[in-house]
Amino acid sequence: MKDVKKEYSNGEVTVVWQSGLCTHSANCVRGLPRVFNTRKSPWVNAEGASTEEIKAQVDKCPSGALSYYMNKK
Repeated sequence: MKDVKKEYSNGEVTVVWQSGLCTHSANCVRGLPRVFNTRKSPWVNAEGASTEEIKAQVDKCPSGALSYYMNKK
């Protein structure tokens, strides 16, 4: 499987997911299921929580597969 990089934005923050780095620890799914839900497509709903909640959860990703950047205003 090739490495996939996808971005999901709520307008304020953009979540970046890199499949090649993901170790499937499921920290994101357990920690913030309103945003990270592997049973839905797309599996990241950046509208599902506040920007601060999303940033805090992404910071807990042990593999670095999830990252984020703030969008310019």
